[in-house]
Amino acid sequence: MTQTAKLPRHDGDHAFEAVHESEREWETLRFDGTQSKMLFHPRPERPTEPNAGFVRYQPGTGYPLHRHDFAQIWYILEGEFTIKGRLYGPGTMIFHADPHYEDEMSTETGGVWLLVQYPGPTTGAVPIYDKRFNVEKRKSLAEERLDV
Repeated sequence: MTQTAKLPRHDGDHAFEAVHESEREWETLRFDGTQSKMLFHPRPERPTEPNAGFVRYQPGTGYPLHRHDFAQIWYILEGEFTIKGRLYGPGTMIFHADPHYEDEMSTETGGVWLLVQYPGPTTGAVPIYDKRFNVEKRKSLAEERLDV
């Protein structure tokens, strides 16, 4: 029998939270041919919660060069994606420090990423959920802000 060390709990400590992907619906993401399923996301009562979930790209889609002040990590689960002229596939993890730009991306196969966007450690900027990951109607690319 192994003995487990007992660590003290402190006031204000949080327990873990678990969400199964089936508990969320796919939502329209701001760029054409994309959908998202954020299992966690910032809310007024929890502004520093990360955007964490999945992004699904249809074949032949992508996004233009743009920038963000928050940090993020991607993990490619399915499909192949061309970023800055190089092909990346399943098992690839990509890290974007804050602030950062994202090179143009395209995919011929379509695919799914695990995405985690979190407050920038150096900028303090938080990820944006509303009107990005839960879009009712997409804007044209000319109307879209690509600098936040």
